[in-house]
Amino acid sequence: MKSLMLKIGTFFFKYRNQAFPLIIVALFISTPPTTTVFGSEALEAWKNILAILVVLAGLLLRATVIGYAYIKRGGLNKRVYAKDLVTEGMFGVCRNPLYVGNMLVYSGLFLFHGNPVVVVVGCLLFAFIYQCIIHAEEEFLANKFGDAYSAYCRDVPRWALKLSAFSTSTDGMSFNIRRVIAKDYSTMSSTLIALLATEFYRIAADSISDQELSYAIALVALFVGVIALTGLVSSLKKRGAFDKMTTAH
Repeated sequence: MKSLMLKIGTFFFKYRNQAFPLIIVALFISTPPTTTVFGSEALEAWKNILAILVVLAGLLLRATVIGYAYIKRGGLNKRVYAKDLVTEGMFGVCRNPLYVGNMLVYSGLFLFHGNPVVVVVGCLLFAFIYQCIIHAEEEFLANKFGDAYSAYCRDVPRWALKLSAFSTSTDGMSFNIRRVIAKDYSTMSSTLIALLATEFYRIAADSISDQELSYAIALVALFVGVIALTGLVSSLKKRGAFDKMTTAH
């Protein structure tokens, strides 16, 4: 089983940027988003609020990780690789804080869609895939860093957040907002686009009523606005606007 998980982890580590969006789109278009929970529009609204809060928690966690100590998760030539063992910043709180943040974002998106099959299958599938990716990374790190990595694993949890260690692990570090924008704007953008597209899908699945028309137009305007802002940030990044203070530590 471990050998199979390592193969799966290695595959998705290399192709996750292509595979993850395809999986999400396939799940979301398999059935329209819910419009009520147990027949209640009020419960649906509370469910959506909860989903958005979970998404925001994931984005906030990612921002905190990147703002204090960024590591390149793409590896080397899309293979698992690490030059140094990073244990400070949020990596002193959790061994995989970016992945925890990602799981919160994905779980929130699935909950926002609302269909029970999408929620359960989506959450379980992504949790399994990330566990496989982590197995592949851990094997590499254990082989490269040996006892130092073993000691790190004993002290820092794989998935949980050891918040009591936050103060110590970020001592002497400063939060770098420029790095957060430069490194994570695409994640923020794609998440907002997914939420807006899902909400538009929700109201347009049957037909857009006269009462919903203004809301639909607002969603489209926000969608276009997010894309435009993403293009602006991308352009600024290419021009070097975020070059200062974007390197690790």
